[in-house]
Amino acid sequence: MRVQTRAFNELRAEFRAQCAEEDAACWLCGQRNIDYPAPFDDYSNDDRFQLDHYWPVSTHPELQADPANFRASHAGCNRERGNKPPRPGLGIPSQVWVRV
Repeated sequence: MRVQTRAFNELRAEFRAQCAEEDAACWLCGQRNIDYPAPFDDYSNDDRFQLDHYWPVSTHPELQADPANFRASHAGCNRERGNKPPRPGLGIPSQVWVRV
């Protein structure tokens, strides 16, 4: 069960500020085009920032306010993922690939 407390809202705001400062990429798609300045309730903007939980709150409610469980994501990527378990990563790439 998701509980919105003042402490959680403060943690979320701190995490968002830290991610915006670092220009953190979406952990789901890897793109760095998260729209950090967009309001959280701009529901037409799938690129806006959303705090995603590595372990979904629906299955791990005890980890809702654990900053180690926080990940930066696009709202659209987060919505598409839903409450599915985390996907395994690809590991360490053999080289850095950039889109041209």
